[in-house]
This record gives sequence, C-alpha cells and structure tokens, in this order.
Amino acid sequence: MTLNTPHLPGRLGHPELSLATDPRTDPRIVAALAPFGLDQNAGPPPVTADAPLSAKLEFCAAAEPGFAAMFEALCDGMSPVQGVERRTETISGPGGDVTLFIHRPEGAQGALPGVLHLHGGGMTILSASSPVYARWRDGLAAAGLMVVGVEFRNAGGALGPHPFPAGLDDCTAALAWTHAHRAELGIGRLIVSGESGGGNLTLATALRARRENKLEAIDGVYAMCPYISNAWAEKDPSLPSLYENDGFFLDCAMMGTMSSVYDPSGDNADNPLCWPYRAKPEDLAGLPPHVISVNELDPLRDEGLAYFRALRQAGVPAVSRTVNGTCHAGDLMFPRDLPDTALATLQDVASFAKAL
Repeated sequence: MTLNTPHLPGRLGHPELSLATDPRTDPRIVAALAPFGLDQNAGPPPVTADAPLSAKLEFCAAAEPGFAAMFEALCDGMSPVQGVERRTETISGPGGDVTLFIHRPEGAQGALPGVLHLHGGGMTILSASSPVYARWRDGLAAAGLMVVGVEFRNAGGALGPHPFPAGLDDCTAALAWTHAHRAELGIGRLIVSGESGGGNLTLATALRARRENKLEAIDGVYAMCPYISNAWAEKDPSLPSLYENDGFFLDCAMMGTMSSVYDPSGDNADNPLCWPYRAKPEDLAGLPPHVISVNELDPLRDEGLAYFRALRQAGVPAVSRTVNGTCHAGDLMFPRDLPDTALATLQDVASFAKAL
C-alpha cells in the first residue's frame, strides 16, 4: 500500500505520526500512555511469527507482566465502584476447572440482563483477575447488569500454553453453565461481550453456538475492537487501518507473533471459530443481534467494521459504533483518565442488554 499521501489519515498520509502527534488522538490518552513510552510508536517484537514456538512463548511470558502492570497502574488511585456484590464460582471445563467472577448489583431483586464477559489479551496473555477487567465488570454491574467473567486458558503466558481451541472451549463451557443457572443467578436476557482477544472469543462463542444448535443460550453479542483477521504478520490491503494505525499502541508484527502462538500450526487460518473474520454468510445467518464497537485509532478498526458489514449482509440485526480519538480498547483501558468515554461504552453495553 502506498504511504505518504498527505490527505490520507494517520500513518497512511504521514508515516512519522505517533499517537502523541496524530491530531485525532484524545490528549488524555497521550498523557496516560506517556509514562510507559506508549504514546510513541510501538516497535516490532524481538521475535517474529516465523520464529520457533519456544521463542514466541518466551516472548509472551516476558511481555505479559508489563502489560498487566500497566493495566493495574491505569486504575491506580481510583475509588472502588460502590453498590456491587462479588463472588467467584468454579465450574468444570473440558480442560479442568474454570474460575468465574460473578458481579451483581447490591440488593438486586428479580431477573436482570446478564453479561458473559471475556477479557482481552489476544487469547494469549492477561487474566480476568486484572484490576482493569475487575473494574470493568464492576462498572457493568453498577449499570444494572449481572456479570460473569471467565478465566479461560491462554495460548501463552501464566495461563498457558493452551492454543486454540482451549480458550474457546472454556468460554463455551462458561456460557453453558451460565445459561443453565440463569434463574439461580438472577439473569433474564444474556449477552456475550468482550474486547480485543475477548472480542474474538465473543464472536467465536456465538458462531460455535450456532454451529452446535445452542443459540438459545445467547440473546445478543457486543464485541469491542475484535481481534479477528489474523492479517497482521502479512497485512491485508483491504483493511487500511492496519497501515493507518500500525504502531499506535499495537504493532501489527507483534499481533502476528501472538496470533501464531494461538494457532501454532496455522491449520486454522480459515476457521471462523479461530478467526471470525473468515466467517461466511452461512456461518452468520440466524445469529442474534450484534453490536460491533471499534476505536478510531486502532489497527484493528477495519476488521471489526468488515465483520459488521458481513453480519448485515447475512441478515443479522447489527449496529456499529466508532469511539473517536481512542486507541485500541481506549474506552476500557482508561477508566481514570477518560471516565466519560468509559462510561459511555459501559452504558451502551447496558442499554443493548436491557433493550433485547
């Protein structure tokens, strides 16, 4: 793809741009990321997608603590969310025990809309126990939802190595358990929601439910900045945001490395349960209503929008939204620094669940 065309946005028009210098960026994001050096363009990883799997697993293990510490720091100093009750549940999954984090509005009576929440991390790193994800679940509960967060197996890091389909298997087991216990949990309608890698698993969980004739378990799907194309190690020119926003918090080469850990053999390159972007109309037809939310300054923006268009073409009720001025997952990662942006997305998830 030709770069350095001045009238085009982001790095398409100005390859030297970073989040700090792109005029579209919310300045609060720049201030929040600057202490970590992430207001500048992310560099390529020390290992590439064609490196030995052992080297890539070492990279994931080394990178995970840094991301986890950053997410914790981005919530530092915030007061706890009030009016939320929390507990954990352990269920049996296909690979062993799966921990569920259950958040509910304090003193809730009767059935409330429910959310099965799947965290980000490229299906390869990070944990549902992270403060940023615990706070996100608290925010959803404070908005009037029953929330079940899933600690699924990762392809790398501390909860790995368990490549595809291990994490999806755990999410499917969590969905089945939550659906079977709706009355006990106080859940009426149930949606699946997650961001980034959790957005992948959100869409894949719905696709698998359709494939296995279990769509009665899902009333709606809300995917945020879904990581679904696997077109990062070798960029797909039909997805211009991979060029426009490459290096803005996320580096495409890094995502290519992590995706090759999720599917080490590459045998699932065209499997929509691994990479939902590959779903065909017949995979999508009959799915429940979807919301696809993307971030303006995210390399993944256009694959999310392409999935939205595919849903609509398949006759699925679907809405898209773009959170302007934000990098990848910027409306989830910065509850302290962008409280209005985070609240707007929390309220949108809640409104979607309540309207079903």
